[in-house]
Amino acid sequence: MQAKQMMLGLLGSAILGGGVAVGGYKLLEPERTNTPQAIAADPNVRYTSELRSSNYVVPEGLNFTAAAASVTPAVVHVTTEYAPKPSQGSAQMDPFLRQFFGDDFDQYQGRGRNQGVQQGSGSGVIIAANGYIVTNNHVIDKADKITVIMDDKRKFEAELVGTDPTTDLALLKVKADNLPFIRYGNSDQVKVGEWVLAVGNPFNLNSTVTAGIISAKGRNIGILREQNARNQNMGIESFLQTDAVVNPGNSGGALVNLNGDLIGINSAIASQTGSFVGYSFAVPSSIVSKVIDDLLKYKVVQRALLGVSIQEVDATLASEKKLSSLNGVYVQGTTEGSSAAEAGIRTGDIITEINGAKVNTSSQLQEQVARFRPGDKIKVTYLRGSDTRTTTATLRNATGTTDIIREEISKAIKYEGATLQPVSKQELSKLGLDGGAKISGIGKSNFRETGIADGFIITRIDKNRVNKPQDVEKFLEAAKESQGALVEGVYPDGRKAYYPIGQAE
Repeated sequence: MQAKQMMLGLLGSAILGGGVAVGGYKLLEPERTNTPQAIAADPNVRYTSELRSSNYVVPEGLNFTAAAASVTPAVVHVTTEYAPKPSQGSAQMDPFLRQFFGDDFDQYQGRGRNQGVQQGSGSGVIIAANGYIVTNNHVIDKADKITVIMDDKRKFEAELVGTDPTTDLALLKVKADNLPFIRYGNSDQVKVGEWVLAVGNPFNLNSTVTAGIISAKGRNIGILREQNARNQNMGIESFLQTDAVVNPGNSGGALVNLNGDLIGINSAIASQTGSFVGYSFAVPSSIVSKVIDDLLKYKVVQRALLGVSIQEVDATLASEKKLSSLNGVYVQGTTEGSSAAEAGIRTGDIITEINGAKVNTSSQLQEQVARFRPGDKIKVTYLRGSDTRTTTATLRNATGTTDIIREEISKAIKYEGATLQPVSKQELSKLGLDGGAKISGIGKSNFRETGIADGFIITRIDKNRVNKPQDVEKFLEAAKESQGALVEGVYPDGRKAYYPIGQAE
């Protein structure tokens, strides 16, 4: 009996102690407004554990608000309009864009599913207070009208100053002054793991800021090389890769560091769906600043060439060629008379540095050379066997000279009673042309019986390319002594046409 009373006493003490513990825990526990039961009752909420507040203090320099506040006013919304093309109907989007943006990109890039005026959308970055704006070439490519909408809702019609498809960059100009702008940062100093912000207008959501880190540098994804293959131009790719969220509409927007400096122009995402799935790519400011400076000074980009064919060094190549190092870029060959050949570089050498900057991939070598102009001298460090050598190479242009290429200023002329005039940059971009001559005044000219209508843009006469009005006169005069000529061209709505002149059929 005594033992039984003792057991009951111990049990009572245990129950009392447990109750006190539970009660004390409840008294000390902070009041919760969202209980697990309430959270679980919401079918749209999922949780993995109950998170408690933390006293963790964000280190100085990791606050994004200052950079976002300084940059956002200088990132604009770029909208474009495309006139319907009679033959477009079920036209397909460019395969290189679909690879990265998916089928849904049609509604942002203005490739028609309906027969009315199509619209596109992207972003741009103001780089000068007097209205110069950088964007992607693919944002404005072939647009009939380009409109820029500021963060403060002001709207301007933009003029296309110039484009560079090889880097997917374009320069716009609006008539305005005292605009907010972003200064260039040094993309060479950006480090993998560094915090960055992407600012743009995804899905027409104006002034959107996302954060991430630099995931890689010097990334070549093949998107520009594929796009420019049709024009026989080499795409220059050395992208900054980041995990900051970028979606359709972000193209042409700013990638900035936490100081608010422009370190890249957002250009592409790797996606099979059209939406962000983890990585995006930006043209580094080292390339952006040079390309835009060329467009401002010369109206055309000055492309300097070293004159080498190259291959990246890997274990297989090193074994095959018995190379002493896995670093650098292997020289497969040099172009006769090129800057590389004249500097003494030859097949089998391994280029390791350009002006002291290490190059281990083709894209890194391209990026270093792309920031220079014809006539500039660079120091090239390379391995020949086990010997390290350095030479100075004078870069050349595509024609093999050191001359700066300037935009040809062509003028309208009268020929055979008709007027031939240069094609505007806007129309060249819209139609995907490199040059041509627009004809008008057909009714009172010697062309009236040919079938050509006013507005026709002559792009080729027989096998000769027409770049300016004077070319039409030259080639047709020469054709008068032969059996006539076949004139090829395109109308402003995109229709291609061919007309025999003289005795040609």
